[in-house]
Amino acid sequence: MATVTIIGAGMMGSALAFPARENGHEVRLVGTHLDREIIDTAKKTQRHPKFDRDFPDGIKYYQIEEVDDAICGSDMIIGGVSSFGVEWFGDTILPKIPSHIPVLSVTKGLIDTEDGRLLTYPEVWEAKLEAIGKKLSINAVGGPCTSYELVAHDQTEVAFCGRDMKILEFLKSVMATDYYHISLSTDVVGIESAVALKNGYALGITLTIGLNQKEFGIDSPLHFNSQAAVFGQGVKEMYKLLAYQNAQTLENITVGAGDLYVTVYGGRTRLVGILLGRGLNIDEAKAELNGVTLESLVVAERVARAIRAAAKRGKVNINDFPLLMHVDEIITQKKEVDIPWENFTFTVNS
Repeated sequence: MATVTIIGAGMMGSALAFPARENGHEVRLVGTHLDREIIDTAKKTQRHPKFDRDFPDGIKYYQIEEVDDAICGSDMIIGGVSSFGVEWFGDTILPKIPSHIPVLSVTKGLIDTEDGRLLTYPEVWEAKLEAIGKKLSINAVGGPCTSYELVAHDQTEVAFCGRDMKILEFLKSVMATDYYHISLSTDVVGIESAVALKNGYALGITLTIGLNQKEFGIDSPLHFNSQAAVFGQGVKEMYKLLAYQNAQTLENITVGAGDLYVTVYGGRTRLVGILLGRGLNIDEAKAELNGVTLESLVVAERVARAIRAAAKRGKVNINDFPLLMHVDEIITQKKEVDIPWENFTFTVNS
């Protein structure tokens, strides 16, 4: 039996408590300073406020002030913070973790640099640790997986990525179940970038749903030709971005494509894309969603900024990314949705 400590009681971090505990491991769920109500509720009801199924029996719950006790004796740590907690997790939590305990992160996103590079969160955290003279095995989860469907035991296939295959095999042995299937890859850039990029591109695809509702009525049947066209363009641009980032295995685009598919069909990214397609500007769309900050907006803006910087340095052709550029214009310049369909076409003379 292993001891699994999950730090961050958001939906995905909490969902991973299910396979870990159902495999017979000791599971400790630690809430961040933003998760106090979640931990209090779980202690009282044995359920996460946003799930419709109880946690498995035997999970132990901790508030953030008890994090040192929760870490002590752990065999693995799962980082369950959102992308807005990246700095906090790197500065506050990672230095507390003994070097022999591997970390598995569910946090998805990218950081851009002034010279147009895109850094994965494991790379950002490794740099922070190096600055204080510490090393940890930082691994990450990628792939199509919504938290509530994992809790419902829907058949799910994800990829764990990291630098050490033996550690990845250990993490898989702890977490894999008959409904949670895990591929392994040492291509951290390929996996992590693919699943981060899908956030911005999912927004682009869902614009078409709003456009069709604007044209034919909110209750009109869904139109799939336009969604499929933008989906294809999104995958093409994601592939080019992985190549630009020197991903080891470009076929890991399939992990990002699967994640793109599931993101288009659920969640807040879908809602904001639909609202933008109907004609709202980005401020109006965010207000409609009660001002919730969306990771998809942050990812799209960062990636577009990086590509513009890289294009100035002659590293990429900005014309290869018409969908990304248009999504960024909608977000940062409040331009109306006007999908550049003809820029998606191509001619191949073989």
